[in-house]
Amino acid sequence: MATGRSFAEFVKDKCYNGLYQTAEEYVNENWESMNLYTRNVHRVGYAEMIDATIERVYVRDLPGMRVAFEVGMQLEIDVKEGDYHYDESDQCYPWIRVYCEGNLACGLDDWEIIRVEPYSKKSAPPNSLSDALVPFIPYDQLDKVATEFLKDHYKDALKVTPYGQPPVMVDPLVLADSLGLTVKQQRIREDASVFGQIYFVETEAEMFDANEDKTVPMTIPEKTIVFDPQMYLLRNLGSVNNTIVHECVHWVKHRKVFELEKLYNAEASHISCEVVGGAASAVARSATEQMEKQANQLTPRIQMPAEPFKVKAKEYIARFMRELNARHENEVMEQVITALETAFGVSKQAAKIRLVELGFDAAIGTYTYLDGHYVKPHTFRKGALKVNQTFSISAQDAAVERFVNQDLRKLTESGDYIFVDNHYVYNAPLYVQYDEDGRLDLTDYARSHMDECCLVFDMKITSKVSEEYHTVCFLNREDSNITFELKFHNGYQNAPQERQVAMRKKQQEEEIAIRKKMTDDPEQCMELLLNWRGMKYTDLGDAIDRDPKTISRTVKRETTPKVETAALICFGMNLPPSISFKLMEVLGCPLSPINPAHQWISEALCIKYPEPIWAIRDYLAPYGVEI
Repeated sequence: MATGRSFAEFVKDKCYNGLYQTAEEYVNENWESMNLYTRNVHRVGYAEMIDATIERVYVRDLPGMRVAFEVGMQLEIDVKEGDYHYDESDQCYPWIRVYCEGNLACGLDDWEIIRVEPYSKKSAPPNSLSDALVPFIPYDQLDKVATEFLKDHYKDALKVTPYGQPPVMVDPLVLADSLGLTVKQQRIREDASVFGQIYFVETEAEMFDANEDKTVPMTIPEKTIVFDPQMYLLRNLGSVNNTIVHECVHWVKHRKVFELEKLYNAEASHISCEVVGGAASAVARSATEQMEKQANQLTPRIQMPAEPFKVKAKEYIARFMRELNARHENEVMEQVITALETAFGVSKQAAKIRLVELGFDAAIGTYTYLDGHYVKPHTFRKGALKVNQTFSISAQDAAVERFVNQDLRKLTESGDYIFVDNHYVYNAPLYVQYDEDGRLDLTDYARSHMDECCLVFDMKITSKVSEEYHTVCFLNREDSNITFELKFHNGYQNAPQERQVAMRKKQQEEEIAIRKKMTDDPEQCMELLLNWRGMKYTDLGDAIDRDPKTISRTVKRETTPKVETAALICFGMNLPPSISFKLMEVLGCPLSPINPAHQWISEALCIKYPEPIWAIRDYLAPYGVEI
């Protein structure tokens, strides 16, 4: 891999003699108007250029493989006194700007000077390129650039189709053909770590042959996109379409980067895009990362152009809300995303991210993948979450944060907040309910008012992922090699409705009264708690699948219970945390702070206690804890 390719350095090597000669001629013809006065020379009567240095090279994109480049040169000029009363000489160092053009395809052999003028600071011109010839594309200009791309290469995709008709999908094969590119399916690497490559010149490449089960040499013609057909199996059709369009973006926007590399390295042939989201190519790392960032940003905007996409999103939202008699957008967002996925030929996550980019905040809480399942769709007041914040966290992150954050621990040890469907939610009837299987779930109201009832967590990506991927990663939350650090956002306070707070307060007062009546006598405690829950030993035995007589013997201290059995008794009566921990002590089964299994049981006693036994077992099973 190259350590860096600089257009400025190439210009210095290629064009210096011509630029020096031009600068010398300019001084000879214009020294009298160049304001060359110095402290020692009162009036310049003679000037001669003795040296010139190229200090700046600014590049601008032109059609085809042509570029315009402006060269900032510092001149060293020897000046002599023009007043015969003095005999002084001095040096001065003015700058000039030399405007040039040339064709990269011939290595700038045809470069020419357009004009020369005194140097002055200017803002970057339109179509500016970096020193590695990567285009400058500000984030707020991405949609504009994508629209221009489609105007040039796939104009029909910008059409807004009538209500009820599908949009014009960007067919990646048609797009590639319009660019003069050929698309070839071919296994690239055995491990499918490279999902696409674009070849700018004919190349002898190493490809994996599945029939021979080994890597073999293969001739790849110029202007060829190769994509791994394993993408159909490992991902989906949307990912295949994305890969081909992604490579088309490289062809249109980054050919000049490749051409510059080729001027340094005749062996350069292609850009290779890896499954992990980077690019392994024979170009400078910084340029590679910038190209990948641009291709990643532009591809979905080309596949889902802003205006047609917004029109269809609104159409699908209205249609599904009407058909499903829904009250809130989040109730239909899964159906909307699926419809957009099909209509535009993209992946679900791409459709979701595009919706959020275009202001459809209800999509943020849809298709979030945690703990081996998709969290149910939810939404919140606009502006309630920043891009690096979430209501949804994994069970393990929830446990870690409860351990390290005292404020969160207080909220959960009191029973005010319980962990339901990967959210810490306020424990009140408006927000939590039992589903048909007896498991606690968020109410429809809660899922439409997450900012009212759920705690917020700040997210930070801790794995080595460059900054431009963060928003996508935060929105995706898919199972991947990207790791997150989540922290309870102490400063953010949600606002449960007053009536719900009052109900919870009344419930807490009842729990406190019961806790105060508990003694260190296990029989007294069990009698008190069973009466409070309206249960008998037989009811408790049925709930936890234990012989009532066995429970009775445990309570009478005729047998010494295991911690898991004592916890099971607490779960069977759905006891709140403060009461559970007291009963565990009374039964002679305190939880050890250095025993991982005990800590997970402690977590469940705090945040899962209203759940049925089977749901609590499901919660503990991934961590090897059985009760």
